[in-house]
Amino acid sequence: MAPTHYETAVVDYLRADRALFVNTECCIQLHPAENPDLSGAHWYCDAVAVDFRAQSVFLCEFSYANPPKALGDRLAEWYTDWPKVCAALLRDSHLPKDWPIRPWLFVPEAQINWIVGKIRKLQADASLSERIPDPRITPLELAQPWKYRSWDRVGELPKPASIPESMQA
Repeated sequence: MAPTHYETAVVDYLRADRALFVNTECCIQLHPAENPDLSGAHWYCDAVAVDFRAQSVFLCEFSYANPPKALGDRLAEWYTDWPKVCAALLRDSHLPKDWPIRPWLFVPEAQINWIVGKIRKLQADASLSERIPDPRITPLELAQPWKYRSWDRVGELPKPASIPESMQA
């Protein structure tokens, strides 16, 4: 399937930081098997970004839906299986075991309150034994190529106050 305009824009935004290495449409397969479609739970993450500067890994998801319900559903699935998601990434992508893994969400600025509310609801659910670290959130509007320098992303615009501080960096 061809990427949408915003998928391409977000991948270009990620790649503009030369310390980030990006794998698009990365399959996260909980149970190893030759065919992910026959192995049980798996997802094609929009992008996995490995940040060598911060020694962190980001599961990047992009949505311009109003509201981003499918993205909220994906987060709910990840919350349920977070230890398995991390183990699958370590196993299949050979990531360093001590690097933190965290979602990075790209949504329209108008949908930030909706997605933050969904995240807070998931975090409050006592039945979830493992918690995902607070996702990083970036408004899709900041991924537009005229909003940052394309060769190093220095000087990008600040994030809106509607994004909680723990979800900004």
